[in-house]
Amino acid sequence: MAISNFISTVWSEALSRQLDRQYVGVANCSRDYEGSIVGKGSTVKVCSVGSITVSDYVKNADMSAPQTLSDSARTLYISQAKSFNFQIDDVDRAQATPKLMEMAMAQAAGALANVADAYVFSLYGEATSANTITQAALAEDNIIDTIISAREKLLANGVSGSTPTVLEVTPSVAALIMKAKILQGTENTEALANGCIGNFIGFEVYVSPNIATDSQTGQMKCFARTKRAIAFAEQINKVEAYRPENRFADAVKGLHLYGAKVIYPEELVLLSVKI
Repeated sequence: MAISNFISTVWSEALSRQLDRQYVGVANCSRDYEGSIVGKGSTVKVCSVGSITVSDYVKNADMSAPQTLSDSARTLYISQAKSFNFQIDDVDRAQATPKLMEMAMAQAAGALANVADAYVFSLYGEATSANTITQAALAEDNIIDTIISAREKLLANGVSGSTPTVLEVTPSVAALIMKAKILQGTENTEALANGCIGNFIGFEVYVSPNIATDSQTGQMKCFARTKRAIAFAEQINKVEAYRPENRFADAVKGLHLYGAKVIYPEELVLLSVKI
């Protein structure tokens, strides 16, 4: 693909679609926010409303005055700026398939998605101590109770049993879950493509190699959460094609801006576990 045929907007949209296909942790975040992202350091607002009061209704009697809902907005900072920059030599391009650039862009999206997912999972420090479950010797005989305890905490915090919840674990924890034979199948093929391996007591169970591990204790920081517990905002700020001055090659560089924040801490349970 020659640089003269490169349309930045088209390739930015293609990169965004590829990112969405490959996200795991980001895919389970809220993406509802207000504001524009123009660069690192930008801020966006994530809005929410307070709880609604339910009262008794009495026939032929006036209802009480309508409740004034309190709204709140939390500020989410665009703190991450990640870039990629690759080139394809003219000789390689001439000898390769016509879709070499498409393959390279897909690889770039995969790399960006891994880094963004890792950032989301790095927010485990924002989990409250009351919503932390520590299991220093996770095994087949206690993994079911550990997951049920996470579910119990979410329910005790007011998360409805019908609210979509996810459990995000490392490959080694996922192996224990599968050995325990507690998963139920899912017909959601799109979820399967994004790392979902099944369901258990209302959790969609996802596996990701990007979940954080404490370097000192070796404990893996798995999440049990609703899909609004963490907010994520992003923008593919720039995708540009150019010809490197000292090479016979087409090059592409891009800039990915994003930020994430725990918005509903009561809806995030941290499973700090070690096998």
